[in-house]
Amino acid sequence: MSFQAIDCLGVVLAGGLSSRMGQDKAQLTRQSGLNHSSRRSLEGSATTMLDFSKQLLIDAGIKDIVVSGDNHQIPDRVPQAGPVGGIYSVLAHFLTKSPEHLQPKALLILPVDLPFMTAADLAQLRLKGELSNKATFFTDSQKQAHHIPLYLPNNAFLNMFLMQAFHRETLLTNSKANSKNGPSVRAMLEHVPHQTITSKSNQLLFNTNTPTQWQEAQKQF
Repeated sequence: MSFQAIDCLGVVLAGGLSSRMGQDKAQLTRQSGLNHSSRRSLEGSATTMLDFSKQLLIDAGIKDIVVSGDNHQIPDRVPQAGPVGGIYSVLAHFLTKSPEHLQPKALLILPVDLPFMTAADLAQLRLKGELSNKATFFTDSQKQAHHIPLYLPNNAFLNMFLMQAFHRETLLTNSKANSKNGPSVRAMLEHVPHQTITSKSNQLLFNTNTPTQWQEAQKQF
């Protein structure tokens, strides 16, 4: 049997504490009948944000998808290390399962709290990233950067940053120091070649971290 590396692995980040929301954001129920992000059977029905996010990646052409988070497929290797901790955990998971030459060539990373994101925009993000072989993320109409969703090549720049960052985090954890936060996505991107593309609509990048934001989003479904 022959094995091939995954060209682009879809990653749903669902490992946050959801402390501001007061409940697990991945399990929030979204009515999808008026939103055309997904072409599949989820339209016209209620679905969790986790299932909605996975379907977006499927409709964007991603064949292999994992969910990062302690209650999901790939638990966090470093507690409370944020989105970069989730990325590190996913790549470390694959390193334990497959030889280096079969590692995912890139990740398409989607947080679980973007109810207006579309598959077409994720596909465009991936295309721009693949053509340039650079980490690629959106800016809004005010030129503000939104570092996730993110197309992220799995290259030496990324691996060096993660190795250094999480070696320090592991030492802190082992010494029982305060390590509640890992490095930011912005800090990671400063160490890898990257580019931005402008989002067609600021609404696509609206994330729901609080009950008020979720209620606002529900009015627009």
